[in-house]
Amino acid sequence: MNQLTPKKWLIIQHKLTPYLFLLPALVLLGLTVFWPALQAFYLSFTTYQDIGEAPKLVGFENFLRLWKDAVFWKTLENTFLYLVCVVPILVIAPLILAILVNQKLRGMNWFRTAYYTPVVISMIVAGIAWKWLYAENGLLNQILKTFSIFPEGIPWLTSPAKILGILPISLASVMAVTIWKGLGYYMVIYLAGLQSIPADIYEAAAIDGSDGIRKHLDITIPLMQPYLALVAVISAISATKVFEEVYIMTGGGPLNSSKTIVYYLYEQAFSNLEFSYACTIGLVLFLIILGLSVLRLFINQQDSNNLNI
Repeated sequence: MNQLTPKKWLIIQHKLTPYLFLLPALVLLGLTVFWPALQAFYLSFTTYQDIGEAPKLVGFENFLRLWKDAVFWKTLENTFLYLVCVVPILVIAPLILAILVNQKLRGMNWFRTAYYTPVVISMIVAGIAWKWLYAENGLLNQILKTFSIFPEGIPWLTSPAKILGILPISLASVMAVTIWKGLGYYMVIYLAGLQSIPADIYEAAAIDGSDGIRKHLDITIPLMQPYLALVAVISAISATKVFEEVYIMTGGGPLNSSKTIVYYLYEQAFSNLEFSYACTIGLVLFLIILGLSVLRLFINQQDSNNLNI
């Protein structure tokens, strides 16, 4: 019979130590994330409306219902519009801001603080404030009426009408708040990347005639590709999970024109008490976010391979 020698016991301790440090976090994640996720996955194959009743297995009935649900497809369309409209702006605009505030000029720290301030403001506060701005007699409509741009004002949050026949006005109004809140956050990410670029690279480029806007096209954007990819994926994942803005400002209306997939999930679970159906919607949302996360890992791997080359 093999006996543990002091040397073998030391090796075992060395191997177990990292897992012992991870154990509290794994237990916490298991109780608050993994176990609820498994329960939600199970409930998506059941019917479960009353907390006092046991779930009943119904197979793929919830998924068939989801396939035929016109409101679900509308929320999926709105979420896709969020991705297409918001993500490009949150990738490009913060980079421009980061380049501007990266200049060594007097008072630039004040501008950095001003741009970042919306990030630290609660979304509830921001949503209420913007809802007042969008009101029929709010500041925005008052400005439009004063300068006779739109004498009757614009129903920012109450009209299902579409811009260019594609983007609902109410959804575009909510998007503006998301962009306003996110600009400063992504600007800081870009700012960290810009400050990691050595100044002598720009000096060498200036000697070769690459200056002004040209230096950013030749140097900044190529070197900032990992940060661009990171911001693109993070903003895309955030866009698929938009909830607070919609809940506070429009409630998903009018006529579902601003309802996103997360808000629909909330509505089914807590308004209609359709817990199983809400779990099915959540599973679809999980697959979408998983796809975006895999895309992020793939992009990061490609960037690492390019750097190694």
